[in-house]
Amino acid sequence: MADRDILPDHFKPVHYDLVIKDLDFKTWTYNGTVRIDGEVVKPTNEIVLNTLEIKLLKATAAISQNKSDQSWESTGFSEDKKAQRATITFPEALPVSSKASVSIDFSGELNHDMAGFYRSQYKPAAPPAASVPHDDEFHYMLSTQFEACDARRAFPCFDEPNLKATFDFTIEIPSDQVALSNMPVKQTQDVGSDKTLVSFERSPVMSTYLLAWAVGDFEYVEAFTDRKYDGKNIPVRVYTTRGLKEQGRWALQHAPKIIDYFSEQFEIDYPLPKSDILAVHEFTHGAMENWGLVTYRMTAILFDEKLSDSRFRNRIAYVVAHELAHQWFGNLVTMDWWDELWLNEGFATWAGWLATDYLHPDWEVWPQLVHEGLEDAFSLDGMRASHPIQVVVRDALDVNQIFDKISYLKGCSMIRMLASNLGVKTFLKGIAIYLKKHAYGNAKTSALWDALSEASGKDVNTMMGPWIGEMGFPVITVTEKGQEISVKQSRFLRTGDVKAEDDKTTWWVPLALKGKTGSQGIESLALTTKESTVSGVNEDFYLLNADATGFYRVNYPESRLKTLGTQLDRLSTEDKIFITSTAADLAFAGYSTTAAFLSFTQGLKNETHYRVLSQALDGVNVLKSIFGDDEEVKNGLQKFILELIDKALKQLGWDAKPGEDFNTGLLRKRLLLTAITNGHQEMIDAGFGRWTAFKADPEKNSFPADLRAPVYRAAIRTEPAATVAALKHEWFTTPAIDGKEICLQSLSHVTDADIIKDVLLPFNFSISPPAAASDAVPAGDMHYLASGLAANRAGRPLLWHYLRDNWEQVNAKLGGNPIILDRLVGLSLGRFSDYETLNEIETFFKGVSTKGFDRTLGAALDKIRARAAYKTRDADVLKKWLVENKYV
Repeated sequence: MADRDILPDHFKPVHYDLVIKDLDFKTWTYNGTVRIDGEVVKPTNEIVLNTLEIKLLKATAAISQNKSDQSWESTGFSEDKKAQRATITFPEALPVSSKASVSIDFSGELNHDMAGFYRSQYKPAAPPAASVPHDDEFHYMLSTQFEACDARRAFPCFDEPNLKATFDFTIEIPSDQVALSNMPVKQTQDVGSDKTLVSFERSPVMSTYLLAWAVGDFEYVEAFTDRKYDGKNIPVRVYTTRGLKEQGRWALQHAPKIIDYFSEQFEIDYPLPKSDILAVHEFTHGAMENWGLVTYRMTAILFDEKLSDSRFRNRIAYVVAHELAHQWFGNLVTMDWWDELWLNEGFATWAGWLATDYLHPDWEVWPQLVHEGLEDAFSLDGMRASHPIQVVVRDALDVNQIFDKISYLKGCSMIRMLASNLGVKTFLKGIAIYLKKHAYGNAKTSALWDALSEASGKDVNTMMGPWIGEMGFPVITVTEKGQEISVKQSRFLRTGDVKAEDDKTTWWVPLALKGKTGSQGIESLALTTKESTVSGVNEDFYLLNADATGFYRVNYPESRLKTLGTQLDRLSTEDKIFITSTAADLAFAGYSTTAAFLSFTQGLKNETHYRVLSQALDGVNVLKSIFGDDEEVKNGLQKFILELIDKALKQLGWDAKPGEDFNTGLLRKRLLLTAITNGHQEMIDAGFGRWTAFKADPEKNSFPADLRAPVYRAAIRTEPAATVAALKHEWFTTPAIDGKEICLQSLSHVTDADIIKDVLLPFNFSISPPAAASDAVPAGDMHYLASGLAANRAGRPLLWHYLRDNWEQVNAKLGGNPIILDRLVGLSLGRFSDYETLNEIETFFKGVSTKGFDRTLGAALDKIRARAAYKTRDADVLKKWLVENKYV
């Protein structure tokens, strides 16, 4: 506990009775009262709890003891803003008692920072209720976002995950609006002046960060689970602001089925009487798993059959499954402290894909996880500035920084690796044991390992300890000698500069060997020492980490890599993705060569699987990003890319064919975008032709939503200034839920420096008001444009210079929510490949406070070092290969 900055343990909360009243839509304030029942564990005349941007007005303590009641009025409040705490002082010490309560009157702010109890702006899709607050540009809805440490922004509370309690919640709202919370409505009462007091049923025991409520002009679509729970089918509703509810149908097709699926898999019925989903117009992340009232970013939950890009079907199905997995893993059983956030997020990420695969086996989601999730986790965890899955978390700002790919994606990779080794059925049996043993309580990682050990009969703690407690992952270097291979594990670093002190960890590595003589399947061997040998290996074909279930790289001899490139028919889709990505990563870090990666990738010219081709393109795009300042190299790589996609591009073209599967549609879009970005003039002309025809007659010449991004990209290459103006207008007026995101991503591909400086950067960073709403991207969406500009050679330095020269303005726009500032820093700075800019960035941030994003900044700087080292080491090697292979 010494490494945690936690509240004093004098008072233990058991139950909250919270009432919110006097919502003021002019001053954006409210009043509240909360009575916190609990026990005084140690005599004290001070109650210390969490507050942030909350004003305490009055407090009373009451004690029931020996059949007598006593009460004390507070004599004063003091606030520690840095620690986000308030101390309530009483005239004498409160005695130890199992029946105590603290009642507090307070006032709060309805902020616009997407944290605490906040307001979201939107343009109504249908005429709104009369009382809905609005200004000249927008109407507003209200909702909460409390994870990790922002319940304290909404009401005074003991805001730590292991201080669980039950909650009674009541809120006064305009009578023509709707209030939602975790539990069903218990009672409504007309209180006059067109106001209604809405009370909700008591919640189960839960952490403060899972409490939620919302107020707005809401309507809903509804379905029910097929299974019965306590004799009833559970109602599932998707709530939206008025006019959007029909776009909740796709999510609604999934949520009841997923609730039933998880209830069966986890052997515990969904524990609440309802499951609500709420689309929130402004949101930091993808979604938040509040128990019984899950809140979502609009593009993560709403889908328009006519206007939405089909890839959002996949995103919505997965995010719904992820959040519903949390209803058990995180909500029913919660991590003891934030250093074990991975318990929540790693499991929910894996379980989300498990349920998505169950509902959509044709989507091939496990290759998707290898391509998107595993690779992102490798990229971050291969840096010196990574952190262990279990990381020291002292305070609220530390918590914000662990909502990263280590917690989510490496955590998921650990779960997947373990489930594959134990067997999914055995693994789920262990999960059921864990959930039943710790229901409505808190648990540590060791409790999960104990449950899985009980189910499997294996010592899971010994197997997994280093994976959780140490940062990084191993590379397995293979040496061949006839039918015997030597396998040696060592720490992988993308900077390629592993020192002895970096390489002390010995991981349990499931080798998953395919190609053992006399065996047709996968041998579940494990490497538990630094080095070992495996005999009886087929000299013609063998493979380690079959199906990419292990979280490690495999460094084959270059001759073996070439051989595997001729044996693609013997590789699974996951194998192809993993080998391709590994070849690129080993070249990046200097363990192998760029020539080896490109030679292997050449063998994928006949590949038509979306995920495999995408992984190959991702790897070559990294080369283009790092080495493309050399015009000859850039042109050579573009020629290589166009040759790689030529066969698949000719097969698919621009127009979808009847009966086409989901992944084929995704592949078409990726191929068209790739062709246009790399100068394929025929595709540029075709895309621009669709754009000009559409502008001339939008109704007659509309095109499918999936083609918006390629068409916009072609138009930006051909007519940048006019297209930017048109897309800014489209961004502001589009009725498509995903339209704003696609417009911002498309705008980021402009290469004209003047347009970037004079139009796009002010557009992204201006604050509205005073800027017009049509000229200011909301804070929650800024990362779409910023990340694209950072990936754009022309935009990258201009973005950095803008951040450097306007840091106070950036802070003013984003500083109210540290999560958004952290995300912007991470996405904006890590794409440079030179030491000069690295020094500039380091020097600048020495002069400003980096509290809240220091870990993310360190990772970005580490990434630049790795890219710069790669550029210095392999520039000549790459150019030589391109010349020898006639791309230059």
